[in-house]
Amino acid sequence: MTTELPLPRGPLMIDVEGFSLTETERARLRHPLVGGVILFRRNFQNVEQLKALTAEIHALRSPALLIAADHEGGRVQRFIDGFTRLPPMRVLGDVWADSPDRAKVLAETVGYVLAAELRACGVDLSFTPVLDLDWERCAVIGNRSFHRDPYIVSELAQALQKGLARGGMATCGKHFPGHGWVEGDSHHVIPVDPRTLDQLRADDLVPFAKLAESGLTSVMPAHVIYPEVDGQPAGFSHRWLQDILRGELHFDGVIFSDDLCMEGAAGVGGVTARAEAAFAAGCDMALICNRPDLAEQALAELAPPVQSKLAERLERMAGKGKLADWQRLIASAEFAKAQAVVHTLAMPPDALSGPAVGEAH
Repeated sequence: MTTELPLPRGPLMIDVEGFSLTETERARLRHPLVGGVILFRRNFQNVEQLKALTAEIHALRSPALLIAADHEGGRVQRFIDGFTRLPPMRVLGDVWADSPDRAKVLAETVGYVLAAELRACGVDLSFTPVLDLDWERCAVIGNRSFHRDPYIVSELAQALQKGLARGGMATCGKHFPGHGWVEGDSHHVIPVDPRTLDQLRADDLVPFAKLAESGLTSVMPAHVIYPEVDGQPAGFSHRWLQDILRGELHFDGVIFSDDLCMEGAAGVGGVTARAEAAFAAGCDMALICNRPDLAEQALAELAPPVQSKLAERLERMAGKGKLADWQRLIASAEFAKAQAVVHTLAMPPDALSGPAVGEAH
């Protein structure tokens, strides 16, 4: 195993190509600007291989790089074989219609199983919960959303957050201030939401405000423009990130950019300009995914931003507990009961073969 290099976590999260690290990737991950790694389906062969990959990444540096994945449930679940199938969050919203109390218990159980299984494999963070409202307009969100009602979304997301914490994992609310109204997919276009700030405050912002009050540890903004508030996409907007998220909502956790390689970020310029704009707006960590050439470019060109709280905020995102303890837990009969409950909620396997909404976020 590689000897740990003492080096503070930097403000970029990048990806790797396969099931293990190449020498080029090891060198890239030791760059001072790198602070985390995001894993995709292409990085997963089986549980043992995933454990080996995360151990290899964590052994490179001290403090260890953060390892994240989009592992929400439904059609956005990175790791399948050997993991419990997770339901889309809409299932929990449907249960709410019959029994709010049962829906919250189930949401906590889903969060617990989700987190504990990932922690047992060395993954620190899943980018979840989705706090977007389902306005029945945005296919890329769809059943990833708990519900249309912001109160119900808030209650279920708080329950999921409680379960994630039980499973040793922090949270990431996305996509601030709400991606559910726009029809366009920000992976491919730059969506525009024409609503006023007052309209957004009355609906889409409610879950972010509620979760910020109850311990939300990170947020991912949307690559969406809200022209009545600011002409820049939310992830590049000082108004959204500093004035509203930090100022009005009093959020002091990590702000992750969404993937800077998405089309929704293209209007800002090249990858280095995008990263600079994200940091200037208030992002703590910027994601560069699926383009190692652009990651190399940013690492070569980007000047380290001044971020006095970066180390403290990123430390809150590190997975909690010892891997051996999580591995013993998920092998227990008691945990098997929780897995069985979650399994009964999950959609049939073919429901996971829809659009790969998630080789991004």
